[in-house]
Amino acid sequence: MSGFNSIIGQEQPKRFLTILLQKGMIPNALLFTGSEGVGKKMAALSFAMAANCAGKHKSPQKSSGLNFEDEIFPTEPCGTCKNCRQFDSGSYPDFIRIDPEGQVTKIAQIRELRQLISMKPFGAGLRVIVLSKAHTLNQEASNALLKVLEEPPNRTILILITPRISDLLPTIVSRCQHIRFHPIPVKLLAAVLTQEHTMDHKEAEFIAAMANGSFSRALALKNTDWIFRRNWIIKEIENMDTSSVAVILAMAEKMGKNKDKESTQDLLEMIKTWYRDLMIAKYCPDKIINKDLMVTVRNVSQRYHQNTLLNRISAVQRAQKEIDANVNTRLVLENLFLTLAETPLDID
Repeated sequence: MSGFNSIIGQEQPKRFLTILLQKGMIPNALLFTGSEGVGKKMAALSFAMAANCAGKHKSPQKSSGLNFEDEIFPTEPCGTCKNCRQFDSGSYPDFIRIDPEGQVTKIAQIRELRQLISMKPFGAGLRVIVLSKAHTLNQEASNALLKVLEEPPNRTILILITPRISDLLPTIVSRCQHIRFHPIPVKLLAAVLTQEHTMDHKEAEFIAAMANGSFSRALALKNTDWIFRRNWIIKEIENMDTSSVAVILAMAEKMGKNKDKESTQDLLEMIKTWYRDLMIAKYCPDKIINKDLMVTVRNVSQRYHQNTLLNRISAVQRAQKEIDANVNTRLVLENLFLTLAETPLDID
């Protein structure tokens, strides 16, 4: 069952979307931004489902355009009407999701969209079109989409989903109602993992911290041998100070062959968390994330100056941003690992 209540956290976006439904002031285009796995796609589905719920929706005989002050939309779908059942089965005809073809959303897809919206919706409700990765629009596709936004079709709403507002043309952004989704708080995410996914509390806390507020990333970590991967990467980076350049570059090449960006980001997050634990070990040992390595963290932390750890954390953060920006992964890792190896220990 879908609905706003199924979305973890995101109270502000949910409140704003329900207000739009209550007042019938629905814009022709919404822009959802925020990191992966925080509820953007679920919010788009829940909004579309509530706007088309036949069980609670009350509409006058004459209603047109996107000004629905006389209509009453539910803030939660009933889940039992025909429309809701079609949403749950993925067969509702007026809910359309456009995904990239490969790495790019192409102009041909937007042309097909323009042809589709030139026709009336199948039902009497709202037609909702979701561009699941709007940041993959190429230049031609972006310009074609802009024309759609400039002349919005009747009873149709577009929802654009992207990690960052800067990924889109300013002219597209200016024609959308922007809603920002924030990372899920660590405590809330850990509680959900513990209660609904039968995880040990300490393991849930670690995974929640590693996931950076992303529920989908947390589940992905849960389903991998994260302890083995964490222990391996910690051992590798702690040996870098004495490793040859050839060995360091070989490690970067090995990791760079992994085409799964999320997996690489998970390893970088483990490195960053390790250095973070080393920083706080002397002052806030109760806040260490790698609690099962408490003794090791305390011992290793004695080797490092705080400035060294800060520099290393900054280097990892730069690498994460570069990988998000699709910079060559192998080159990013080579630069990062050489930087970590060159950073002096400077004993306190």
